Amino acid sequence: MSGSYCYLHLRGKGRDNRAMLDVLLTQIIPQWQQIDISVWGIFNGLFGVASNELIVVAATGNDLPLSAYTRPLSGIVKVRKLEHLDATVRPVTPAPCEKSGVYVFRSFYVFNEDVAEIARLSNEAWTTFENAGDYSAQPMGLFCQRERTSRKGKMLLVTWYDSLTSWETSREPPAQARRNFLQRHFMTRRTVAIATRLIAPQADA
Repeated sequence: MSGSYCYLHLRGKGRDNRAMLDVLLTQIIPQWQQIDISVWGIFNGLFGVASNELIVVAATGNDLPLSAYTRPLSGIVKVRKLEHLDATVRPVTPAPCEKSGVYVFRSFYVFNEDVAEIARLSNEAWTTFENAGDYSAQPMGLFCQRERTSRKGKMLLVTWYDSLTSWETSREPPAQARRNFLQRHFMTRRTVAIATRLIAPQADA
């Protein structure tokens, strides 16, 4: 487990997210950096995310409250959804995402007592899933909620694909991965997925 993470679904003013992205890069992120919050990725929606919205995942090695992430956003950007997360088996470090392509965010609604087993099944499945020859995919992160005292909870899987075609093809993974994913499915109450593209940190490189 590599520190804590914050998932933010943000909405800006107007019809697109360009002004909001500029504010994030020039005003918000510098304030985060002063308290050792880094950006794991900023993502633009392909579907499931409005044209004036962005998905941001930030990380820190410190024990910071959610208000540390949201305070600089107050009055500037609307926070539609906020999740305080821990990494499970990935990512190992908070190094930012770099690959261009499609990033699918899949939320799993689970029972918190199953989090460790879901992480184990996923990690084992990935040994064949991400080495298949007919598509290109790499699970980048599998997160659980930082607060897990209630019976029901949520996990977040972020997977990179080189294209939407690879995403579609990966629905038929190798046999070992399929078995594990089926076991994971039985431990999941429901799932919701959105598709995005990475636009930063490299946006300001």
